[in-house]
Amino acid sequence: MNIPVDLYYTNDHEWVHVSGNEAVFGITDYAQSELGDIVFLDLPAVGAAVKQGEKFGDIEAVKAAAGIYAPVSGTVVAVNGDLEGSPEIINQSPYEQGWIVRVKIADQAELKKLLTADSYKTLLASPEGA
Repeated sequence: MNIPVDLYYTNDHEWVHVSGNEAVFGITDYAQSELGDIVFLDLPAVGAAVKQGEKFGDIEAVKAAAGIYAPVSGTVVAVNGDLEGSPEIINQSPYEQGWIVRVKIADQAELKKLLTADSYKTLLASPEGA
């Protein structure tokens, strides 16, 4: 299981990469493997507000459908347009080409509520994490 150490994670299996006052969101390698082949995404428009812990999109796969939850609050500044025609990119590259949205962070303090790579590994190893 690929869990990059330079990212933050949520209990809902999203990841976030922070650069300055912007964050890129995606779903983890664990999440994409549990969902199976991803076939559709419903994502917010540029300019939409997202709130930490609240659903900002939907992901549909062969095995299941799930909500996508914001790791931090902010305003969407970019959406990965490549996913519109090829949502399976998330299965192939969840941390690189499979990023979902880029957000201008509203409150940097929210980052303290997220998991590190080590704490995310601990979550996955626990009965409630998987």
